[in-house]
Amino acid sequence: MSGSSRRSARSRIKPSGNIEDEDSITKLKRLSRSRRERGRDPNLIRIVDFNLKALLGIGVSMFLIVGFGIYYYNLKPVEEEEGDGRLRVATPFPAPRIMDLPQFQGEHKESLYWGTYRPHVYLGIRARTPQSLIAGMMWIGVKDGHYVIRHVCQDSDELKTYGWTHHNGRDYGRQVVVDQDMTLTTSFLKSRENGSGYGGDWAVHIDVQHDKSRLDWDTGHLFFYVADEEGNALSIDRERFNIRDGSLLAFGSRKDVGGWELHLSSKDNLEVHYSGFRSPHMHNLSELVQETLAVNAHKAGVLQLPDSSERSPNIIVFQISTKFPFSTDIAFVSGTDSKSSRVKRVENLTGNLLITQLTEKEKEFEEKYRKCFNSTEKVDSDMIVVGRAAVGNLLGGIGYFYGRSKIALPKESNVSFKFKECQSWGSLCYKVLQLVGQENKIRLEIADPNPSDPDDWLGSRWILSWIVRSRLFLAGTLDQLKNGDGFLPYWPAELYTAVPSRSFFPRGFLWDEGFHQLLIWRWDINICMDIIGHWLDLMNIDGWIPREQILGAEALSKVPEEFVPQHPTNGNPPTLFLVLHDLVRSMKRNEFTAKERNEISSFLERAFIRLEAWFQWFISTQSGKDTSGFYWHGRDKSTTRELNPKSLSSGLDDYPRASHPNEEERHLDLRCWMLLAADSLHSISELLQRKDDLGKGYHSMVKLLSDFEILNQNHFDNVSGAYLDFGNHTEKVRLRWQETKTSTGNYISRELVREVLEMPRLRLVPHIGYVSLFPFIMRIIPPESWILGKQLNLISNRSTLWTDHGLRSLARTSTLYMKRNTEHDLPYWRGPIWMNMNYMILSALHHYSQVDGPYGAKASIIYKELRENLIRNVVSNYYQTGYLWEQYDQKNKGKGKGARPFTGWTSLVVLIMAEAYSEI
Repeated sequence: MSGSSRRSARSRIKPSGNIEDEDSITKLKRLSRSRRERGRDPNLIRIVDFNLKALLGIGVSMFLIVGFGIYYYNLKPVEEEEGDGRLRVATPFPAPRIMDLPQFQGEHKESLYWGTYRPHVYLGIRARTPQSLIAGMMWIGVKDGHYVIRHVCQDSDELKTYGWTHHNGRDYGRQVVVDQDMTLTTSFLKSRENGSGYGGDWAVHIDVQHDKSRLDWDTGHLFFYVADEEGNALSIDRERFNIRDGSLLAFGSRKDVGGWELHLSSKDNLEVHYSGFRSPHMHNLSELVQETLAVNAHKAGVLQLPDSSERSPNIIVFQISTKFPFSTDIAFVSGTDSKSSRVKRVENLTGNLLITQLTEKEKEFEEKYRKCFNSTEKVDSDMIVVGRAAVGNLLGGIGYFYGRSKIALPKESNVSFKFKECQSWGSLCYKVLQLVGQENKIRLEIADPNPSDPDDWLGSRWILSWIVRSRLFLAGTLDQLKNGDGFLPYWPAELYTAVPSRSFFPRGFLWDEGFHQLLIWRWDINICMDIIGHWLDLMNIDGWIPREQILGAEALSKVPEEFVPQHPTNGNPPTLFLVLHDLVRSMKRNEFTAKERNEISSFLERAFIRLEAWFQWFISTQSGKDTSGFYWHGRDKSTTRELNPKSLSSGLDDYPRASHPNEEERHLDLRCWMLLAADSLHSISELLQRKDDLGKGYHSMVKLLSDFEILNQNHFDNVSGAYLDFGNHTEKVRLRWQETKTSTGNYISRELVREVLEMPRLRLVPHIGYVSLFPFIMRIIPPESWILGKQLNLISNRSTLWTDHGLRSLARTSTLYMKRNTEHDLPYWRGPIWMNMNYMILSALHHYSQVDGPYGAKASIIYKELRENLIRNVVSNYYQTGYLWEQYDQKNKGKGKGARPFTGWTSLVVLIMAEAYSEI
């Protein structure tokens, strides 16, 4: 039966057998809307009346009144009925911050103060504070016969490999970088001893080897820098650079760590040069060093820094040069203004004592890896090496960022201000300012002006215009609003997070982070809660979290400007609930220590109100017309360039949805994510023994969204045996070349433009892929149902999803399989193999292989073969290329594709090796 023939039946669907469930969901949606709308008029544009001549008659007092309105608007607290005075989208959620919990203070906070928290550079160290002392390493490499600076991780450097082979996320890491025929091994160690300043001391050991038979130069050049983001002046010890056994390079003082010193130690005969700079721009350090070297090479004919400094430098770069091979130690000691001796601490962080500590830490890491991810079957040494590298690079890629997100303003929004009456001038000012804070393009209209009195019109228009301009000026957004393409700044915020890729995506991504934490919570539960707490503290008053966090100049330097603004109407899969669900289940099984249980309980207690608000934001903004239907907002309804409008907010980007986005569509994956979120909230509510009505509402929503009959009526296609999206769709869409002419009739360009050859209709969207398996992933399908057998057939069929390297993202039978979405967009989620979705599918296969039912044996066979294929492909790619990859080619023998290294969710291969699956 066709999709359209079932349309009327689906439109009349009611929850089966339980009206109470529907009522609970309706109440939950209404409650979420009331919370969202609290503090503002639900009717955004109200037509009220007032006397315009009276407005002119009190012009003398207008400035005082406006001042009062602005003052009142800006200072009114969040809890009051009319809402916060700040622009609503940039108002923090009105609840205690999770990161203010005692468990995240004291010893925990200090132990994580210093770290390799600058993942976008090959070696970067900073503290978890907004304006930090930072440090890092560069070196000179050769490309196409020219010397180049290596500093920022980027594919164009064409390194054979780089990444942390070991890293415990706290005080130790070991990284191997292979640049052509030169190998740099960088090891990081933290230490806290008597006399140390806050956060303790740290050291870096750098070992440089080379292939004598192939390298065409014999001298290596490293650059180690230290810089103060606060702008504090740094001092250089110019007299001691040539001391072989040790050298004080630089020193200074900060409020957080007190006095500090940077020392160099090496057994090799090093030559050291330096340059000092005064600059606030830390993201341009590579260019700064390169330009300085070029100028000095032109003047002096040597490739070295000029041994000079600007006045009161806050950046100092040291060039360390010597013959290959060589090694050197850099030691940072804090608290040097105290009476305790720092000499011993420097000795402990250099030379043989440092090597001994690093060796011990390496053994500790390997032992902890074995305990945390002990496989249920014998694994070979190659798998263990790749597994350690995956864990090490994921933890070593954790970064700390501080800054303000940029929030996009809708380009087409307009607000008309029409006032016919007002109780007071204060309320008039307040109302205008409130409305300005909610929309971007402003159109001023005065209702019923007196046409015979030009002063009436001009005066009132000028006054209201002045009010609007005053408020916009205070908000810092007037220029952007004039252009119609501006943004609003979020509040200044910090984020401690893992990152998907140090080269391509060295910043926080919301839906990626849930997958990251599936591994990290098993390694270090406190780091996991710290990261999730930072993310939840980014929530605004409406329960929205920006999906991509681009905080600070260094993060911004890696992102094209057009992709920076975040859209407050758009969500992202709430994958953090995957982790929280795991934590609750593990708590019930007593898998944590008593201390950990107490901390997890405190964390969940504090986080619960934010998790509720997040869930309710989805309910109020992503709901469809059907009671149990949801769809991803943000798809471009008017595009003429995309073959199929992307759903970026879903995380699946170009995965094919309905060809013509509208409010009728229902997205299967979002429905399932909402089931996970509701179930997680219900489980947390039970664990915390909460007795409120919302807990009952979550339970009712779980029942509704897991109702097998409703799911099938809404999304199941009997012909293909697959679950599908529903929407306004036609298959007859194509991209064709269109030539643009000038006014003289000459052709000036050709571009691909979308052409629709058939009117779309409401129907199931006939594209089988990852989205089709979400009901299977979420275990909604009963183990005895024949539909489960259909899902197993789709998974194991080579003409649909199966390959020898993992499951492809879109079936070969799809009309959009491996099709470009625009002239320049390569297929992304239209065929390639992705580890996060394969992990979730494996998890479901493992579940169905363990429960009673007629399809258990088949699920077990598929599970074992898919698991072996995934592990083999990831491991072989790592040894062939030196990297974990963003995705894998379903055609070309499983070859790695996309970003590299992409440790992010590809590190889930560790959990696949260990058969440690998320309990959905």
